Amino acid sequence: MKPCSPARSAVLVLTGRLAVGEAQRTLRGATVCSARRPGITTTVDAFIAAHQPGWERLDALVDRARRDPRNLSPAELDELVDLHLRVSSQLSVARSHLGDEALTAALSRRVARSSAVVHGTRPRTWRTVVQGVSRTFPAAVWHARLPIAVSTLVFVASFAVMALWLASSPEAVTASAPEEVRRAYLEEDFEAYYSSEPGTAFAARVFTNNAAVGAMAFGMGVLWGLPTLYVLVLNGVNVGLAAGLFHAAGDAVTFWTLILPHGLLELTAVFIAGGAGLRLGWAALAPGDRTRSEALAEEGRRAVVIVLGLVLVFLVAGLLEGYVTAAPWPTWARVGTGALVWAAFVGWVVVAGRRAAAAGLTGALGERAT
Repeated sequence: MKPCSPARSAVLVLTGRLAVGEAQRTLRGATVCSARRPGITTTVDAFIAAHQPGWERLDALVDRARRDPRNLSPAELDELVDLHLRVSSQLSVARSHLGDEALTAALSRRVARSSAVVHGTRPRTWRTVVQGVSRTFPAAVWHARLPIAVSTLVFVASFAVMALWLASSPEAVTASAPEEVRRAYLEEDFEAYYSSEPGTAFAARVFTNNAAVGAMAFGMGVLWGLPTLYVLVLNGVNVGLAAGLFHAAGDAVTFWTLILPHGLLELTAVFIAGGAGLRLGWAALAPGDRTRSEALAEEGRRAVVIVLGLVLVFLVAGLLEGYVTAAPWPTWARVGTGALVWAAFVGWVVVAGRRAAAAGLTGALGERAT
C-alpha cells in the first residue's frame, strides 16, 4: 500500500467550503488512509460520507443556540447534546485510527464549538437573563398553580389545626412544653431570635435555612410527593405551635407583627417549592401517555426554572427578616413593607405568568413562545 497522504478536501468539506458533490469527486481522486489498527477498515472517504449529515446538523443547532439558546426546542436541546457526544467520540476515532490531520483538526474545532454551548462556557446575554426572569419563571409558576394551591392548603391546614388546638385547650398548652420553657419562649426567646445577630449574618443564615426547606420540599417530590407533604405538614405544625402559644397567652399581636414582615414572602416561596415537588411526584405516580422518565424529564425542566427563581425570592425574604422584622420601626411600617414586597411578587407572577401562558409558554427550560 502507498504511504498515506491527507485528503486535502476533508477540511474543506467539514467547513462547508465545498459542495458535497464536489467534495465526493475530489475525495475519489485522492489517496486515503486505511485504518492503522487491525479490524478497522474505515477510510477517510467512507468516514466523512457516513458522518457528514450529523456534522452538518450539529453545526446548524450550534449556530442557532449560540445566537439564543431559546431558539431550540427541548427536543432539539436533547439532540444537540446527543450529537455533541457522538461527534466527540468520532473525533477520538479519527485521531486514533485514521491519522488524517486535516480531518482531526476540523472535528476538534467542531467539538470545541458545540462544547461551548453544551457546557455553558459562552456567557449568556442580558436579554436571555431578562427573558428568563420576566417570562420563563412566572410561566412555570403559573403552570403549576394547582399543585401550589394544594401545597398552600396542606400547610395552612396543618398550621390551623395546631394553632387552634393550643389556643383553645389549656391542657394542650401544658403538654406542649414545661412552664419555664414556655415562659422564656413567649417573653424573650421568640423576639430575641430576630435580633440575635447582625442583619447581614442573620439574613445569610435565614436564607440558607429557607433555601434548604424549599429544596427539601421540591427535591424529594420525585418520591410520589410524600416527602414533600411531610415537609409542608411539619413546617405548618411548627409555625402553628408558636401561633397557638402566643394566642393562648393573650399576646397574638407580638407573634403576627414578627412573622408577617418576612413570613408572607418566605412562606409563599415554600408553597411554590412544595407545588413544584408535588407536580414532580404526580408525574412519577401518573405519567399518563408518556413514559415515567419522559414525564419526569418534562416536569423537571419546569421545576429547575422554579427552583432557580426561588433562590432570589428566598434571598429577598432573608433580607426582610434580617433588616425589617426586627427593625425599630412602627409596626405598620414593618408589616407594610413586608406586605408591599409580597403583593408586588404575587402580582408580578400572576400577571406575567398569565401573559406567558397566553403566548404558549409553560415554563420549561429552553421553551419558546408559539
